[in-house]
Amino acid sequence: MKIHVLTLFPEIFRGYLEASILGKAAERGLISLNLVNIRDYALDKHRTCDDAPYGGGAGMVLKPEPLAAALEAVGAAAAGDHGRRVVYLTPSGRLFDQELAQKLAGEDELVLLCGRYEGIDQRIIDTFVTDEVSIGDFVLSGGEVAAMVVIDAVARLVRGVIKEDSLEEESFAGGLLEYPHYTRPEEFRGLKVPQILLSGHHAEIARWRLKRRLEKTAKFRPELLKEMEFSADIRDYLESLQEEGEANGYHQSD
Repeated sequence: MKIHVLTLFPEIFRGYLEASILGKAAERGLISLNLVNIRDYALDKHRTCDDAPYGGGAGMVLKPEPLAAALEAVGAAAAGDHGRRVVYLTPSGRLFDQELAQKLAGEDELVLLCGRYEGIDQRIIDTFVTDEVSIGDFVLSGGEVAAMVVIDAVARLVRGVIKEDSLEEESFAGGLLEYPHYTRPEEFRGLKVPQILLSGHHAEIARWRLKRRLEKTAKFRPELLKEMEFSADIRDYLESLQEEGEANGYHQSD
């Protein structure tokens, strides 16, 4: 998979992208990262990429000419014309989630466009952008950190980057959050590893882990449970969790 990143600050990415899983995946040729400096496509000697917004208002807006040239240089075409999939990182986009990460991981090439200042000229969005994506309900100084989040989440889903069995029970796999993990020593500062994990009974361990996933999801992300279908015994267990939660002062609808 090849990922093109269009940014005013390519230096932000290098250390992160060369480390750990991403760096190893790049070394093995599983992913390829192309950092594109938007300023290289500016039209004047000062490499100007922003200007004041029409209609007035605070801040600056990224100009369409350098953005269009940079996008075309990496193979982006008008949206719908079978060009590269172009993801614009913006607080006003759809919320990024595991489902979207999986879809993006299926692309052979992906373009990530990092906004800055007040954003980018709308004509670029109308012409090139296929996905407007936000990593959360907050505002960052630019799209670079958001792009790194997307790269990490997507790249690890590319076949061969991580062992497939490691992905099967992660948070959001099957719609639930992940169960808690323990390792050696068996006792740490008076806290012991749950005995079931030392038992060797794989079926019981799997059931324990499922219950912990349900508990955590019900407590922290109850909305994930609303559209899921469960067996009768799991539904009974969820109802008992809700009753226990209400007794302790929280509700699944909170």
